[in-house]
Amino acid sequence: MSDELGFVRRMWHLLEPLHALVYYAPESFEEAAALGYATDERWPSYFAWRAAPLGEAGADRVASTFHSFSPAMVGRYVPAVWSVAAPDAVLEARTRAVDRAYRALLGDGVGGEGFAEASALAWRVAEAADVTGRPLAAANAALARPEAPHLALWQAATVLREHRGDGHVAALVEAGLDPVESLVSFAAVGAARPQVFESRGWTADEWEAARGRLEERGLVGPDGSATVAGRALRAEVERRTDESAAAPWSVLGDADRERLVELLGEVWLEVIGSGLLPSETTLGIGKV
Repeated sequence: MSDELGFVRRMWHLLEPLHALVYYAPESFEEAAALGYATDERWPSYFAWRAAPLGEAGADRVASTFHSFSPAMVGRYVPAVWSVAAPDAVLEARTRAVDRAYRALLGDGVGGEGFAEASALAWRVAEAADVTGRPLAAANAALARPEAPHLALWQAATVLREHRGDGHVAALVEAGLDPVESLVSFAAVGAARPQVFESRGWTADEWEAARGRLEERGLVGPDGSATVAGRALRAEVERRTDESAAAPWSVLGDADRERLVELLGEVWLEVIGSGLLPSETTLGIGKV
C-alpha cells in the first residue's frame, strides 16, 4: 500500500468511531424514544438516523444504498420508521443526540479551539469530496452545516464516512460480489467472526448459498476460509475503496494532515475509551 493510500485508510479508522457514536450512545436511544421509536433493539433508530438524509426512502432504496443488509431485514423497519417520525424530525433529533453524546463524553471540551480547528480542516476535505453517484454522501453533504464546531466535525466525518462507503459498495459491485457474498468473503479473510455478520439479517441458508457460489468461483474453500484468489480479490476491493476515497484529501498539505490527525486522535481516544462502541464490527477496522 502506498503512503497516500495508507493515510486515507488511517483517516477512515480515525473518523469512523466519531461518526458511529450516534448509533450506540445512550443519548441517541433517549432521543429515539422521544420520537416514538422502540429502543429494545438498536435497529429502528439505526435505520432512521442513517436513512433520514435520503428523505422518506423506501425499503428498496435503503437496501441498495446500505448494501450489506438483507432486504427482508430492511423491510421490517423501512418504510415503517417514517410513520413514527418524518425525516426532518429525525434529522433534528439526530443532531440533538450527537450534541448530547459528545457533551457527555467531552464536557466543556466541545467548545474548545481544538474542535473548531478540527472542524475547519475536516470541512475543507468534505467540501472537496465529489459526491456524484454516491447517494449517502450526497444526501449528507446537502444538509446545512451546523454552527457548533463539534456538530460540524461530526457532520464532516459523516459525509466522508458515507463518501468512502459509497465507493466501497461500487468496488464490491465491480468485483462481482452481491451483498451477502460481500459479507461471506469478508468473514473469510478474518475481518470479523461470521456471527458478527448475523446482524445484517441474512438467513443461514442464504449465507451457505453465498458461500457455495464463492467456492464455485474459487474464492473460498470448503471450510469457508478464503483461498489465495479470495484474499487477492478482497485486497483489490479495499485498494479500490482507498483509491476512491483519496481525492478529497489532496486539499490538505502535510502540515494540515498531521494537525488533523493530532486533533482527531484526542477525540478518538475518548470515544473508543467510552466502551460504547462494539470491539468487533462488520467494517473490519483494524483487520483490513
